[in-house]
Amino acid sequence: MPVRFLFAAVMVCAFGHSGWAAGLDAPAGALSCSGCHPASANVQTPAPRIAGRNAGDLVTALLAFKSGKTPATIMDRVAKGFTDDEIRAIASWYAERRE
Repeated sequence: MPVRFLFAAVMVCAFGHSGWAAGLDAPAGALSCSGCHPASANVQTPAPRIAGRNAGDLVTALLAFKSGKTPATIMDRVAKGFTDDEIRAIASWYAERRE
């Protein structure tokens, strides 16, 4: 299998299914959220859709997960992996998504 084909296949799997291929300008860590949070309002998952939500609300939620104020199964551990500045950047980026 040619390397270019393999690279293209990986990129389609990583970004093509969610329609966020244009999101390559995302801040560090932001694209990992789409593994659980749906990009489209038409997709139903246990994790809520975060695209298009208010950035301040997202920051508040992530900081509450990070501090342990809001109990969680996974989000508390995920949020602890980001600095407060990274959380603000990710929240702002998702707030701009309208897909």
